[in-house]
Amino acid sequence: MIFDLSPRIQALILDMDGVLWKENTLLVDLPAVFTRIRALELKVVLATNNATRSVEMYLARFEGFGVQLEPWQVVNSAIAIGHLLRLRFPQGGPVYIVGEKGVTETLAQYGFVESDENPLAVVVGMDRQVNYDKLSKATLLIRAGVPFYATNPDKTFPTPQGLIPGAGAIIAAVIAATDQQPIWGGKPEPTMLQVALERLGTRAEHTLAVGDRLETDILGGYNAGCKTALVLSGVATAADLATFSLKPDLVAPDLAQLIGL
Repeated sequence: MIFDLSPRIQALILDMDGVLWKENTLLVDLPAVFTRIRALELKVVLATNNATRSVEMYLARFEGFGVQLEPWQVVNSAIAIGHLLRLRFPQGGPVYIVGEKGVTETLAQYGFVESDENPLAVVVGMDRQVNYDKLSKATLLIRAGVPFYATNPDKTFPTPQGLIPGAGAIIAAVIAATDQQPIWGGKPEPTMLQVALERLGTRAEHTLAVGDRLETDILGGYNAGCKTALVLSGVATAADLATFSLKPDLVAPDLAQLIGL
């Protein structure tokens, strides 16, 4: 299907959850998919809004599924936040984090350490140990004028059992409590895909952004100037597509069929 596009696609930016897997359940044969991508002579970066894992954790996960990737091939919304924070605070420093190990470890690589003492910013994302005290502290800091950053607006997270609360659901609580909109790191904002394009070294019009969510993956690809492909293996359904104003360039049941596997 990707050969139907013009100009010719030279690289793929692939989402993960809902495209490659749902939690620990694979949606495609990963080794076969990446063998096919290599055979098509396509570059590839994995770009996910999910910031619960660091790059190293993702690389280990892929290795467990029989796929070897390089660190530059993985980008998530925590990396996008690190990029944005470093632009604003090049010296680094303390940040208050409502999030998991993936966010904390990633931001540390950009020079930002987790602390509630005079933080430069508040960063909110998916946190499966979130509690009222964490939300209260974030709210008080933001209301006191500390800049508010958020990983991604995905309200739900796909699992084999169905959709469960995602980062966006937690962030929504902080938005409601502070009356403040955050600076977003992940899709549909273009920052993460722009980082991916820089790493790929390809122009946006030669790059296909693939995802399972219309309001983040497809809109994010569009905002970055990429071609877009929706796979129906995750969150979005054909009925959702019919009512969504922005139409992807390609639609496929899953990633394997998209690349002709």
